[in-house]
Amino acid sequence: DIRGAGNLLGDEQSGHVREVGFELYQNMLEEAIASLKSGDLAVEVDEKWTSEINIGIPVLIPDNYVTDLDLRLGLYRRLSGFDNKQSISDFAMELTDRFGKRPLEVDYLLKIMKIKLLCRIANIDKVDAGPKGLTIRFRKNNFANPAGLLELIAQNRGRVKLRTDQRIFVAEGMPHEKDRLRVCNEFIEKLIQLLPDALKENV
Repeated sequence: DIRGAGNLLGDEQSGHVREVGFELYQNMLEEAIASLKSGDLAVEVDEKWTSEINIGIPVLIPDNYVTDLDLRLGLYRRLSGFDNKQSISDFAMELTDRFGKRPLEVDYLLKIMKIKLLCRIANIDKVDAGPKGLTIRFRKNNFANPAGLLELIAQNRGRVKLRTDQRIFVAEGMPHEKDRLRVCNEFIEKLIQLLPDALKENV
């Protein structure tokens, strides 16, 4: 039960908890503290950066689906280490075989992790999606094909905009969670298609 975690951790940290589940986030904090003590935190964060996805949906492995805490932590650790979509799909099948039909929160978690893989390829470090659209922020405001990005914006005038803060806004009615996941996935894949072939190898 993580009620009150927002007050305990602060709004930003609470968002991370909602994104990956409390247990995984706690593990990430412990690893960060260990890295800080060893003096190599800056290097690790730079090499292993991950995107922040805020879609307003529950994404976790519920304790009534996998009751054993250590086992649940192990599943989170495995999931966080996957670097391609096929591994996540295989993991989804394994969950069904071992624990039965997956609850919606787990399927949302798996889809979010796939979107995170796409975000890393496209150098996107933050995505916010709500009922009226989504915003995308590139890591260090850098995209490998800025000319292609501007052309994409021009081709979708009125729907896709470049804001003054260098974030991309996509206007799209998305009242349901599944719509937000779909639109995020589809638009980020469009961005990836603009990249040089060498950067698309892990798609």
